[in-house]
Amino acid sequence: MWVTDECKNSFMEMKWKKVHRYIVFKIDEKSRLVNVDKVGGPGESYDDLAASLPTDDCRYAVFDFDFVTVDNCRKSKIFFIAWSPTASRIRAKMLYATSKDGLRRVLDGISYEVQATDPTEMGIDVIKDKAN
Repeated sequence: MWVTDECKNSFMEMKWKKVHRYIVFKIDEKSRLVNVDKVGGPGESYDDLAASLPTDDCRYAVFDFDFVTVDNCRKSKIFFIAWSPTASRIRAKMLYATSKDGLRRVLDGISYEVQATDPTEMGIDVIKDKAN
């Protein structure tokens, strides 16, 4: 499994320049390359990310979550989401499960990880609980 330079560059732009709110990654099963599938602009929300994930195929995603602490400090944490819906093919689930660590190593700066098989497992409440 190889991660394209586009994935690395898009992640760095999200992390340092804040030009993306989220990035969705897809594995090309034939070439075994991880590619950028979709990029969300800075004005998009977590709901936009959730809506962009397919209901019948696996994906990886990173989301830049901005929040305010109890001390009234603005913070930002990057979440890694491993999306593997129950309706996806078993072969795809296995490919994404075995390739996850390779992508995580390339994307330096991820604070938390969420694994989800349906939207309720990756709701905004789950993200808020992990961030605080």
